[in-house]
Amino acid sequence: MKTTMIINIVKIFVALFTAFVFGVAITPLVTNFLYKHQLWKKRVRNEALGGGETPIFNRLHKDREVGTPRMGGIIIWVSVLLTIVTFWFLAQIFPHITTNKLNFLSQNQTWLPLFTLVAASLVGLADDILQVYNRGGYIAGGLSLSKRVFIVLLLGLIGAWWFYFKLDTSVITVPFYGNFDLGFLFIPFFMIVTLATFSGGVIDGIDGLSGGVMASIFAAYAGIAFSQNQIDLATFCAAIVGGILAFLWFNIPPARFYMSETGMLGLTVALSVVAFLSNAVLVLPIIAFPLLAASASDIIQFASKRLRNGKKVFLVAPIHHHFEALGWPPYKVTMRFWILSVVFAVVGMTISIVGSLVGVL
Repeated sequence: MKTTMIINIVKIFVALFTAFVFGVAITPLVTNFLYKHQLWKKRVRNEALGGGETPIFNRLHKDREVGTPRMGGIIIWVSVLLTIVTFWFLAQIFPHITTNKLNFLSQNQTWLPLFTLVAASLVGLADDILQVYNRGGYIAGGLSLSKRVFIVLLLGLIGAWWFYFKLDTSVITVPFYGNFDLGFLFIPFFMIVTLATFSGGVIDGIDGLSGGVMASIFAAYAGIAFSQNQIDLATFCAAIVGGILAFLWFNIPPARFYMSETGMLGLTVALSVVAFLSNAVLVLPIIAFPLLAASASDIIQFASKRLRNGKKVFLVAPIHHHFEALGWPPYKVTMRFWILSVVFAVVGMTISIVGSLVGVL
């Protein structure tokens, strides 16, 4: 038992390290391509999602939105894809107990999260390209909000179908209680969670912010999956952490590139799948609290402007920009969000693990 646990731990950290190495290795190629083709926004967004101008946002970001390439999220999902394909390939070509153990591509644990990660990232990449060339239905170029919501719900439907019909799952785990069967309602619930998690992608707005937050979240789910002996899923989450750390190495101020939609869309949609696979979807709002706060602040701001004749709750939304507007340096906002992310990730992971044990007893 002890030997097996050590081997599993090694497997997880080997995947994390490998994804990090792949990410760092491909960064020069990605960077050269992005700068050579000037793949950045050509003008700063000057209209809010709910209408009206954005003078505070323009003042804070007019020098950062243009001139810095988008699509840095490519480093994350490509490094994860390279890692999982590499270990799978080694297991096929050189079958051995070691290569078979390192392979973490499995139907029950990693097929679906890998599919959603890559599929959503490719959609995000298309959105980024449209934004760079100021095309599409969005206010600053790119896919319109309605189109993005439709795509996310479609991916959520695919995920829900896989769980319900392929994995024969319609149960969620309630910490300190046990399992609760949603029946057919599992499908719309899955889709709603996917959409809600996607909405947290608005946190990608300051150098280094989204990378640090997402690394903490996926590290927490790696711990939860490990506690449930879902080693392949834990390894997948660890590989994502490795890819994010490689991205973060080049994204800390001053950022070489931004994660943008090809990173955030893939990560948030994959996160919702991981939360369901690890039976820890009900602690997702705790573990991903920074995403919840960013999304909620946008919703509150939008509702306030509509219902209170243009009056705002925050100086600017999402909330991390509000703190910038108060005079906090961007690095202070980032570091404090990182701290909060780690704290909430640990709390959520603890509730999930301990709650599952109590529920079984």
